[in-house]
Amino acid sequence: MHVEEHLRFMRLAIEQARLGMTNNEGGPFGAVVVKNGQVIAAANNRVTSTNDPTAHAEIVAIREACRQLGSFQLNDCILYTSCEPCPMCLGAIYWARPAQVFFACTRRDAAAINFDDDFIYREIVMPPHERRIPMFSLLREEALPLFTLWREKEDKTPY
Repeated sequence: MHVEEHLRFMRLAIEQARLGMTNNEGGPFGAVVVKNGQVIAAANNRVTSTNDPTAHAEIVAIREACRQLGSFQLNDCILYTSCEPCPMCLGAIYWARPAQVFFACTRRDAAAINFDDDFIYREIVMPPHERRIPMFSLLREEALPLFTLWREKEDKTPY
């Protein structure tokens, strides 16, 4: 893909961010998923309009693109996002497996307007019980056999 095409798709992601803000749907974030030079999905942040803390632009775009493609992976797709992905979106991106990701603003730019994800990046490396929201393992021995069943399941769809 030529540089001009990348710039065009990034501008679409930026426009999605503007549109979402203008419509009071959420924060200043937009995303576009492209496959073979065609836009598969375009979305903006919808956290406040849907009361869904996971409705970040990247997540909304990934969900729609996967629905359009009939797949839980974005093989051979490119994700354009108006800002460097937060940890949640980064995780979703890795699970969706696009070929590339391009972002405009950095997470430091986002922090400058009070979208500070750095504390989550710091929390991830901490032992679960020491995190700001303490987390504890419970009933592991009861749940662990399910992992054995999954490993042995012959008709599973691996991902």
